[in-house]
Amino acid sequence: MMHPNGDQGPLRETLLIVDDDAINRAILEQIFSPDYHIQEAENGRDGLQAILSGPERFCAVLLDVVMPEMDGLEVLRRLSQAGLPGRLPIFLITAEANDRVLHEAYGLGVMDVISKPVVPYIVQRRVQSVIELYQARRSLSCKVESQQARLLRQAQEIIRLNQGMVEALATAIEFRSEESGAHVQRIHDITRHLLSRTELGQGLSPGEIEEIALASILHDVGKIAVPDAILNKPGRLTPEEFAVMKTHTVQGARLLGQIPQLRRYGAYRYAVDIARHHHERWDGRGYPDGLKGDEISVWAQVVSLADVYDALSCKRVYKDAFPRERVLEMIREGECGVFSPRLLACFFSVEEELSRLYRKEEQA
Repeated sequence: MMHPNGDQGPLRETLLIVDDDAINRAILEQIFSPDYHIQEAENGRDGLQAILSGPERFCAVLLDVVMPEMDGLEVLRRLSQAGLPGRLPIFLITAEANDRVLHEAYGLGVMDVISKPVVPYIVQRRVQSVIELYQARRSLSCKVESQQARLLRQAQEIIRLNQGMVEALATAIEFRSEESGAHVQRIHDITRHLLSRTELGQGLSPGEIEEIALASILHDVGKIAVPDAILNKPGRLTPEEFAVMKTHTVQGARLLGQIPQLRRYGAYRYAVDIARHHHERWDGRGYPDGLKGDEISVWAQVVSLADVYDALSCKRVYKDAFPRERVLEMIREGECGVFSPRLLACFFSVEEELSRLYRKEEQA
């Protein structure tokens, strides 16, 4: 049978006394009742049930060894299996403090072994010191968890802010060149789709794919340095104008390198590489560095194809949109760049899904 004693003064937490001897329980109750609410159990089985039903209710357990129903060491074994001694201080109070008992008790995680008959001021001090230590540790743990949660919220807010800034910058560039802001969103979606739904993304984590997709929207950021007369010219560019237009790759990488806040951002290294190399060609005849084959990173290759696919599929200042069949033919035949066979195979395997991006816009 278990029963809680009545309140006696300003009580803080509940201390559980598990002992079959009523006199021992009374002695311990008298020692600790001024500071703690006392709950008692007359045997090990009742004590174990009380603890397992709500270990968070107790600040400590005073556990006898020799008891009917279930002895103290068996209770301790069950509590150890449940992982409770690390969270709840357990004191063994016994007259059987031989080496075997001590060795097993400490091995099972008991906090202290106190010999009977107890000396009131000693047992009070030993138990109370440990309870205060556990309370301080729990309080510190709660504060650390609270701080970690706050820092995580701040980090997430910074990430959202950075993404918003990146998206705003990319969209501003597109509006300057009289393009819809939807262009950068489609480049983002196409890039993510190709990397997450085909073998092109092998070796990349989901987080890295998201960073690459975000970086892709900055591919044309260097166009901010291209004069409007060239950027928005409706007709064919002269060789001199095209030479200026090509500088947007180098200018984009340079611009990104001059924004120190971006250097701490995961997408930075992808953004710089994509901005500089999304006009390289598989055959080495691209610009600005004439990279060839796998010298071009897979993400720069993917964004390059995404950019061509979107440019052909949409109206621009210098051309109307091509029909889907003509777009696929031009890409397959290399009329708008030379791409790796692997990249093309992956692209055509999911192009039906990508084409839905444009159907949605037509319906809207």
